[in-house]
Amino acid sequence: MNSRQKALLVESLLVLAATAAAVVGMMHLKDYVNRSEAVRAMDQLGEIILAYRAKHGSLPSKAYVDRVKGEVEGAVRMGNIRYRALYIDRDVPDETILAYSHKQHPSSFLRDGYVVLSLDGAVRWMPTAQFVRLFETQRTPMEADALTQ
Repeated sequence: MNSRQKALLVESLLVLAATAAAVVGMMHLKDYVNRSEAVRAMDQLGEIILAYRAKHGSLPSKAYVDRVKGEVEGAVRMGNIRYRALYIDRDVPDETILAYSHKQHPSSFLRDGYVVLSLDGAVRWMPTAQFVRLFETQRTPMEADALTQ
């Protein structure tokens, strides 16, 4: 191989490596944006639920939440929302999980986890192991199979 052929081979390999890195980077960016939009949508849903609670003195029904979640910008990013109002007593702490949605990132370095809405309206991302530990302390016997459904 002469020096021109070597240079062409090196340049081709660099272009191939840069292209592969860009593709992988775009996949991770897509998953990160998806997760961020899910958190933002859950935050908007939380505001609607808290407004209902302030007006009516109680948490809305699951049917109400199912109806209004479609009006939330980015609702499709939240996925399958589990709403727990039926299982929550009046005297529970504000950090109690009110709603959650499992988010999976099979094609990314991002870890799977949950978008969690607390009773006080706080929304946060939780890694799966942390969510499972917290949910175990809060779930009722009627919710025994909620994580597996």
